[in-house]
Amino acid sequence: MNKKTVKYALLASLPVMAGYIVLGIGFGILLYDKGYSFWWAILMSVVIYAGSMQYVGVGLLSGGASLISTAIMTLMVNARHLFYGISMVEKYRDTGTAKPYLIYALTDETYSLVCDPQLPDGVDRKKYYILVSLMDQSYWVFGSFLGGFLGSALKFNSQGIDFAMTALFVVIFVEQWEKASHHIPAVLGLALSLICLLIFGPDRFLIPAMLCIPAGLFLLKGKIVEEKNCEGGTKE
Repeated sequence: MNKKTVKYALLASLPVMAGYIVLGIGFGILLYDKGYSFWWAILMSVVIYAGSMQYVGVGLLSGGASLISTAIMTLMVNARHLFYGISMVEKYRDTGTAKPYLIYALTDETYSLVCDPQLPDGVDRKKYYILVSLMDQSYWVFGSFLGGFLGSALKFNSQGIDFAMTALFVVIFVEQWEKASHHIPAVLGLALSLICLLIFGPDRFLIPAMLCIPAGLFLLKGKIVEEKNCEGGTKE
């Protein structure tokens, strides 16, 4: 493990560290507030390691959700990782015994760092993948531990902490909206979510919305591709 690879992976993962520690603290505090010790926060972050789903999981645990509901919710929330995984098949093909962990640790932020990195000379590609994945998870685990510990040591009103993950996705949505050349997928997602909210109510709209959005995108796939080609000047 050469020093250049370690240094480059560390520098690349610093922005993730800033976000993961803060979000992990929020998760740990929220979980402790629901009656679970900080050891549970550490265990969930080591074994589950799915940021948004861990926040959702707090509500599922405290609300006594059934196993089937939990499984469906987990599948819907993390379905995007199916597409992440497909795009990384070739990149992870020759990673040997580290491959199972690399697949497990492929979060949104880790994917952004390993998807198409422009690595300088002297940086080992496979070791870079491993280091970034390990570092990112360590940030999340540390943040979860810190949040659980602070929750047990300090007494304060935790109301609103569960909005941290929602705020993160709102920021990501706004950033993607500004960068995107067309907004059909975003508008479709918002519209279908609102319709499901009105039909099913705030407690039951998420799963129907997650099912309707991919279906809607599939039906409008031709329109989306056509608009993108027209704007990009690549329409045949």
